Amino acid sequence: MTVRKLQQERGWAFNLAVPIVKPTLLAATSRTWIDGEKVPATGGCVVVFNHISHIDPLLAAHFLYDHGRLPRYLAKSGLFRNRFLGRFLRDAGQIPVERLSRNAVGAFDAAVQAVRRGECVVVYPEGTLTRDPDLWPMVGKSGAARIALATGAPVIPVGQWGAHEVLPPYTTRPLLVPRKRVVMKAGDPVDLSDLEAGERPSTAVINEATARIMAALVALVEDLRGEQAPAERFDPRRAGVEQIGNPRKQRTDDGKGT
Repeated sequence: MTVRKLQQERGWAFNLAVPIVKPTLLAATSRTWIDGEKVPATGGCVVVFNHISHIDPLLAAHFLYDHGRLPRYLAKSGLFRNRFLGRFLRDAGQIPVERLSRNAVGAFDAAVQAVRRGECVVVYPEGTLTRDPDLWPMVGKSGAARIALATGAPVIPVGQWGAHEVLPPYTTRPLLVPRKRVVMKAGDPVDLSDLEAGERPSTAVINEATARIMAALVALVEDLRGEQAPAERFDPRRAGVEQIGNPRKQRTDDGKGT
């Protein structure tokens, strides 16, 4: 594993979080980082991960931190409503997004500006934890593709496996004993060079870029799992599954969880 020295100023938020979070993850997991040097050491980039556990952002941050980058996440806006947590997240450079709303365009603009400033912006292109019964990546959303097309920044796919054994999807109690093995593997930048770039690419271009990003991500997960992904990716809308929130909760007729 190649470890790079962090070149950015951490700021108070990361100075507070790193001494707490990193030792906890070191104690709870054994980690295998593969090809992390493919994440650019400097400059704006978009890094995409598959999403299998609520602990993913912490593990992804560990992976990127070990390779010299501070992650900037598109985080759900509800996390920012708590006074202290909201300040912490903002000072750590995280970007609030109101999922499934028109206000999400503000998060896109903020992410584009962050990339242009040379930041490493992390996107989970599935938009939420995978709903696939076997935890394969689902149908992807267009955010990562649109950020990349608007900025010309490289998109680095990172497949991961094992986080779901530390904290299974939609549970709150981590399984710390025995230690779980987490593997992450970075791939080559997704080639989007032949696609029309700019602030307003066509729908066809966005869809093609998204398809390439998801294909690269799925290939990495297949490699880590030693299995072949389903030929057709799980689509929550077609399956009638809620796109956000816990899909395991039954819904009453008025739309409130039981």
